[in-house]
Amino acid sequence: MSLLAVGLNHRTAQTSILEMAAVTDDDVPKVLHDLCQAACVAEAVVLSTCNRTEIYAEVETFHGGVADVSDQLTRITGTELSDLAPHLYVHHEARAVSHLFSVVCGLDSMLVGETQILGQVRAAFRTAQVEASAGATLGGLFQTALRVGKRAHSETAIGSAGASIVSVGVGMAAAVWEGAAERAALAESLPAIDALAGRRVLLVGAGVVGALAAAVARRAGAAELVVANRSPARARRIVEVYMAEMVALTQVAPELDRADLVITSTGAAGLILTRQAIAEAMVRRGGRPLVLLDLALPRDIEVTVRDLPGVTLIDLDTLRSALDGQQVASDVEAVRALVASETGTYLDRRRAHRVAPTVVALRAQAAAVVREELDRLQTRLPDLSPRDWAMVEGTVRRVADKLLHAPTVRVQQLAASPGGDTYAEALRELFDLPREAPAVVSAPELREAP
Repeated sequence: MSLLAVGLNHRTAQTSILEMAAVTDDDVPKVLHDLCQAACVAEAVVLSTCNRTEIYAEVETFHGGVADVSDQLTRITGTELSDLAPHLYVHHEARAVSHLFSVVCGLDSMLVGETQILGQVRAAFRTAQVEASAGATLGGLFQTALRVGKRAHSETAIGSAGASIVSVGVGMAAAVWEGAAERAALAESLPAIDALAGRRVLLVGAGVVGALAAAVARRAGAAELVVANRSPARARRIVEVYMAEMVALTQVAPELDRADLVITSTGAAGLILTRQAIAEAMVRRGGRPLVLLDLALPRDIEVTVRDLPGVTLIDLDTLRSALDGQQVASDVEAVRALVASETGTYLDRRRAHRVAPTVVALRAQAAAVVREELDRLQTRLPDLSPRDWAMVEGTVRRVADKLLHAPTVRVQQLAASPGGDTYAEALRELFDLPREAPAVVSAPELREAP
């Protein structure tokens, strides 16, 4: 059994490819079920955000696991593996652990240091727990990852290395109204406290991103805040916390007439705002400018609306271009060091855990041999007094324990080092331990910093 991470993100694929790979919350349970039905997959967690789709798995074999997970990704995207493969990355064992820790700390985000990913990883793990697709291995891995993410943000200033993507998008929207020549210039800082002063903001979507957008909009001084969502319960939370108005999704079109900024983040399978709907709204608005901020994956807004007069569309591709050159804080290096250290510690524990069944099997076998020989000796020495027999029995057990002490302690020590699994395998072969004992990986990877 070994760990595997297969996926694609904003570094390896364009938004159009990421859109095809996106897995909605409603579809995640089925994907997890299908993965765990595959021949080589024992456990699985699916992480799908606006910047990535990744599958973490505990697999029987490396090549079989890669094939099973890759097949699932091709079904999700509806593409051939040959077309998808150039965008995929595969991480095994140490690299998989290091990658997940880097992701949860915000090191692998489009905007380094953003904190939203921590909640997204937590949500992905909870779903896998509910669906019983995350067992002891991935359960331990993700619990550790979440702890590492919290450490990164509490012990360093990684969060200040970059603002949230929502904040950057709002800053770019403000630049449009201010007539800035280059919107990307404002992506380097949070929007001013009055960036949305006097503006009416329409939020379409009330999930994690929608709630974050509400907080940013209020912080930037939005005069009016309106939220539309499929689930009224979620929308009500934003209404109560951020003093927003609530409208039904069917009322989004009329709201386009009044809004200055529309922020969408529904994650719906199809488009929420089409070119035709926006064009009709612009006629009713009399040409008054409209800024659209599409933070959804797949897209909520038809991309061709950016050709309409008076319309500015800021989407994930726009944000990516603006953030490519952004400078990050020196705390990034501190977090990289933290990730490397925590990866090493996790792998040490994992290797020690793997060797434990071998040690238990060896001691159980030795105890059986001692018991068998003592029984045989007792039949040959029936006249020994209970006191003398106790001395003989104690001596034999101490000899066995002393002979086993050095190899079992040493194999546990060696298990914590790169290549340690091979010592446990050698011990099993030398002592002919039962093959039903839990298998160990005989070709471990070296620990590497991210």
